[in-house]
Amino acid sequence: MSGFFVRLAALLGAPAAAAGTRALETVRTTLHGVPVEVINTRADIATTDVLARLDESLALIGTYQPWRLAHLRRDIRGIRVERFACRGAFIPQDNVIITELTFLARRDISAAPVASSILHEGVHARVHAMGVYRTEDQLPREERLCRRAELAFGQALPAALGAPVVERALASLSLDDHGVAPIVDWQEAQRRQDAADRNASS
Repeated sequence: MSGFFVRLAALLGAPAAAAGTRALETVRTTLHGVPVEVINTRADIATTDVLARLDESLALIGTYQPWRLAHLRRDIRGIRVERFACRGAFIPQDNVIITELTFLARRDISAAPVASSILHEGVHARVHAMGVYRTEDQLPREERLCRRAELAFGQALPAALGAPVVERALASLSLDDHGVAPIVDWQEAQRRQDAADRNASS
């Protein structure tokens, strides 16, 4: 595992409840053959809504690129939904994909960007499952692989549904190495997340 993934896991690999935010509700279930754990720390978000959006997103993958859903079933232990400092991540040592709680709660977007994000992290999981050792200088190449998978998925969807997925993927693929795989200040990202949660509960 590269130093990047070690640092990411150390900063953000633990559930939100372990970081000092009490889980209001924890639900474990299976959707489309994928084990799912929801750790809901936000009183303003209904776990049932989050699960419905996740179900809808996995259904899109299963309908339009079923082999990607088959890969998820084989390559990961499950999907964990929790508060997180970005919309999604693959945590290698846990072998789980994290999908961010408030991202799933959004209703100003369709399920397509959520499905695309899960699919993106699934490509990271597939690379990991193949036993590929990645160094930080190889991350831009892997990110482009993930974005190309998102692009293909968006193009497989009905045009209106896939348009935002295609637009985001093309924009990312046009960036240089630093842009496509930026160095993230995870502590600052965590600070902003904590501030958003405080505002939501006030």
